[in-house]
Amino acid sequence: MSQRIGYAAGAYDLFHVGHLNILKRAKEQCDYLIAGVVSDEMLEQTKKLRPTVPLDERLEIVRSICYVDEAVAETVPDKLEMWRRLQFTTFFKGDDWRGTEKGLNLEREFAAVGVEVVYFPYTANTSSTGLRHALELIEEMSARARA
Repeated sequence: MSQRIGYAAGAYDLFHVGHLNILKRAKEQCDYLIAGVVSDEMLEQTKKLRPTVPLDERLEIVRSICYVDEAVAETVPDKLEMWRRLQFTTFFKGDDWRGTEKGLNLEREFAAVGVEVVYFPYTANTSSTGLRHALELIEEMSARARA
């Protein structure tokens, strides 16, 4: 029986329980889990977003999670390129991609090379976007108080 290698990519910025849940569920479905931590440059290029926590720190946090066997920097926007480098058999993604054009394209590309795409539900009440927004509000309130 061949080893099932999973790949779970994400920014993992402002690490929270939703990230932990995805990594835990991914590890339950594979023998070896690689977490792809999207680089600062890729986040800026693809999402127009500057991470709060720098890549080296995000890698260290994710690498320290017991469910993760290996953490790598994702420095290219093409998931197939990451597959060529890592040869994973299963790709884990949040279900916000399911049924979208991006998700369907990803499924087709991965099906052509024998990679299964598994979707996980996002933790609805916790997100890095929400945490980032709360930090921005706190920063604005502090600036007003100082003025």
